[in-house]
Amino acid sequence: RELMKLGVEIGADVPYCLMRGTALAEGIGEKLTRLPDMPFCHILIAKPPVNVSTKLVYEKLDNTDVKLHPDIDGIIEAIKLKDVALVASRMGNVLESVTVPLYPVIDSIKKDMIEHGAINAMMSGSGPTVFGIFPDEQSMIACQQFLRQKGEARQVYTTETFTP
Repeated sequence: RELMKLGVEIGADVPYCLMRGTALAEGIGEKLTRLPDMPFCHILIAKPPVNVSTKLVYEKLDNTDVKLHPDIDGIIEAIKLKDVALVASRMGNVLESVTVPLYPVIDSIKKDMIEHGAINAMMSGSGPTVFGIFPDEQSMIACQQFLRQKGEARQVYTTETFTP
């Protein structure tokens, strides 16, 4: 607990990394509520070769103009049901409304992931990294190879959920 309090002074994501597992993060990431473990799934992570200023994204964010909001209660319920497709269908990132118009490659990568079998794809944080949730390892690997060949993302990694 004490480390988590110190961690928030270093960065908003530090307390979450120290906590491990699945959690709901609120505020700037300092208020954490432990959740049941995320159901098993395959995740592809792709980072295009652009740099995004988190400060700029938050400065440009106009919450009154955001159309897509994540369904937090629905995501929590889907996690409890161990339903990956339902979790993915309720995801959303309000920061995409700012970052995607500035860096269209993000939307291109999201579309490529969906076209190659991702249940859903979304920008992580303020960007530019995109992640896709895949139903199986084969489609995830095929998408990884496609993205590497296309060249819009130099860093493309596979991973999966785990239980700490």
